[in-house]
Amino acid sequence: MPLFIERNDITEMNVDAVVNSANEKLLPSSSGVNSIIHKKAGSKLAAELSKLSPIKRGEVVITKGYNLKASYIIHTLGPVWEGGSKNESEILYNCYKNSLELAKKNRIKSIAFPLISSGVFGFPKDKALKIAESAIKNFLFDIEDDMLVYLAVFDKSSFKISEELYKEVKEYISDNYADRYRETRRIYAQRLSEVSYREMASLPMQAPAEKASSKKQSLEDKLKKLDESFQEMLFRKIDESGMKDSLVYKKANVDRKHFSKIKKDKYYHPKKETVLCFAIALELSLKETENMLKKAGYALSESSMFDVIVRYFIENSKYDIIEINNTLFSFDQNLLTGN
Repeated sequence: MPLFIERNDITEMNVDAVVNSANEKLLPSSSGVNSIIHKKAGSKLAAELSKLSPIKRGEVVITKGYNLKASYIIHTLGPVWEGGSKNESEILYNCYKNSLELAKKNRIKSIAFPLISSGVFGFPKDKALKIAESAIKNFLFDIEDDMLVYLAVFDKSSFKISEELYKEVKEYISDNYADRYRETRRIYAQRLSEVSYREMASLPMQAPAEKASSKKQSLEDKLKKLDESFQEMLFRKIDESGMKDSLVYKKANVDRKHFSKIKKDKYYHPKKETVLCFAIALELSLKETENMLKKAGYALSESSMFDVIVRYFIENSKYDIIEINNTLFSFDQNLLTGN
């Protein structure tokens, strides 16, 4: 697929192209992404853009990157928010869609977007985010080749999930992470204070349990009885789901090359995040997810905020990996990436 959220200065990103939230005449502005891109790209950018202006809302043009790390800059004019009754959402969707199609036409393999129109144009950040992700996801699901797409934000204030989701997750964390973790530590400390060292020393030693059988198994026999590996379980679950491989790895936010590597290696050992990406893509239950994690030597922990947030989504049958990553980002956690 994949789509990533990154807290970064878009002009410093090592991608083939960056997207500029431009104005109608494609001139440098006094603030925002457009201002920064013009300053860092240099005066030659304005000279090239003078031949391409003006543009209409939702339209795109492409230029060289000049002094930026990116080879190209795609410029688009987003909508001004006027309450939502003047096709603002459709225009914003087209900004992303048209930018991606132009990138594909120019064989661009990696591209970074700002959150278009969410600054001085006043588009509500949570609505702008949903539209951006919808447009990007739909495009990535339709193309055969991989393209890396980034949403670049300067800080959390420029990135906002819905208040309702944030509140629900925060309450879930409180119930399943903070309170429970503090209670576990309190009980442990209390038990330590109740049992003195002398009392512990006087406890009788437990005799070792008798072996069920005196017959020893050889290492070779034990290896023959190994349970299915993570890779075997993954592809069994894919077969059971009836989904095509391409749909699974796109839903998992994994690129095709990495998926092919997993498919060829029976003993492939994944990162924990990779296991969770596929569990989400296959819409596994919590029990099935824990079983898949166990195949790779992992578990979900109540003392990990990352794990608790992922558990919240699985328990509530919410399997949109982009929405999960948005939430993880909002709580300053690592993101679910399968590569």
